[in-house]
Amino acid sequence: MSVKRVLSGIQPTSDSFHLGNYLGAVKQWVDLQDGHDAFYCIVDLHALTGEIEPKLLRARTLSSAAQLLALGISPQKSTLFVQSQVPQHNQLGWLMECMAGFGEASRMTQFKDKSAKGGADSARVGLFTYPMLQAADILLYQADLVPVGEDQRQHIELTRDLAGRFNTRFGQTFTIPDNYILKTAAKIQDLQDPTSKMSKSSGSVAGVLELMDTPESNAKKIKSAATDAGREVIFDEKEKPGISNLLTIHSALSGQSIASIEKDFEGKGYGDFKTAVAEVVVEYFRPIRSMALELLNDEKHLLDLLHAGAHKAREVAATTLATAYENLGIVK
Repeated sequence: MSVKRVLSGIQPTSDSFHLGNYLGAVKQWVDLQDGHDAFYCIVDLHALTGEIEPKLLRARTLSSAAQLLALGISPQKSTLFVQSQVPQHNQLGWLMECMAGFGEASRMTQFKDKSAKGGADSARVGLFTYPMLQAADILLYQADLVPVGEDQRQHIELTRDLAGRFNTRFGQTFTIPDNYILKTAAKIQDLQDPTSKMSKSSGSVAGVLELMDTPESNAKKIKSAATDAGREVIFDEKEKPGISNLLTIHSALSGQSIASIEKDFEGKGYGDFKTAVAEVVVEYFRPIRSMALELLNDEKHLLDLLHAGAHKAREVAATTLATAYENLGIVK
């Protein structure tokens, strides 16, 4: 049986991944490396649809790569690369734009949501055509599975439609990818507002645990996390969202069941419990942060790893693009 190919990407839009990113996506990417042919991409071209600060974009691209490697993405098991270093993404992106109808592109909910915030007139055209470039990202590598969050389901459906349309009109060219919606095993909420998802776009940085933050900073955030009435450490999302969130974090990183953590803290107060959660988080992230900083301090080595990944990616991407061009009748 042939090994299935996996493709997924992450935008370099912040200095650090947070705990929600890690548990919601990257940890599962690491697991998928075993038994799959995995391609993981830092999608810097997609990041251009927002505000651009060149020095920051470069620093965040390298930081994203260093963190992925530190979290367990292995250059021996996976192909890790930067999207812009593989020019075939833009080339196939144009073909996908020419396959997509204006109506179906207009129905993409992410464009509608994001453009509604700033007004459609000020929205970038790239934000509108983003799903077509995303389709190209996937189809270039003939991916069987695309591990994404639930919010990307619509984009994967569009990718499947575009691939099917192209194959029907111009002959078999692309693998039709399957959705692989990542299991949200651990739902990580904001530390200050435990009724909202942990997210960089939330109002307060105090609610977000960042991998690249100092151990002291993350410990302080946990110790000042919002808690609930009473002092029993028990899981009850409705009545005790704050404590339930901290129990989820402890369990996700320590591997201990929530029931056994509750048992450990019977008769103890919130203070003792928060100290324990802080210790689990800090010790889990310490070696990861340390390795990421080490990689960032040796930029040549980090770039060498990314260039090697881009070289492997280009070989696959060039073959797919050549087939697509030939099937379209584009002269060699």
